[in-house]
Amino acid sequence: MAEAKRTPARDEDPGGFTDEERAAMKERAKEVRRGKKKDGAADLLEKIAELEGSDRAMAERLHELITEHAPELAPRTYYGMPAWAKDGKVLCFFQPALKFKTRYATFGFNDNALLDDGELWPTSYALAELTAAGERRIVELVTKAIA
Repeated sequence: MAEAKRTPARDEDPGGFTDEERAAMKERAKEVRRGKKKDGAADLLEKIAELEGSDRAMAERLHELITEHAPELAPRTYYGMPAWAKDGKVLCFFQPALKFKTRYATFGFNDNALLDDGELWPTSYALAELTAAGERRIVELVTKAIA
């Protein structure tokens, strides 16, 4: 059996974190240190402006959709990614594909999202592109999550 290929970033760090993961943890530490002094909307818009290509277009559209359909959610960042919070806790977030060098972006929910459906339900969704049908589904999910 062939040995599994390891990425150079994982080989270099005995803790097993990639450079991208370490950078995200540093971003999160900055967010925590800034605490309530930060302007969540400005931080979110700044992070979106740093994105490129389809990641940026999807993040901009997600922010528009969430602002329109779930105005009670507060924009902020989460591990350096665009996110939206309810009662001070991140409810949902957008993980750009380029941030972790993945083939698709992700729109995810944390455990405070009320998406429970039996004993097994998805909390993260791959986004290769954001179509009208995808936008409708995201609005449905966010609306359910905050109910």
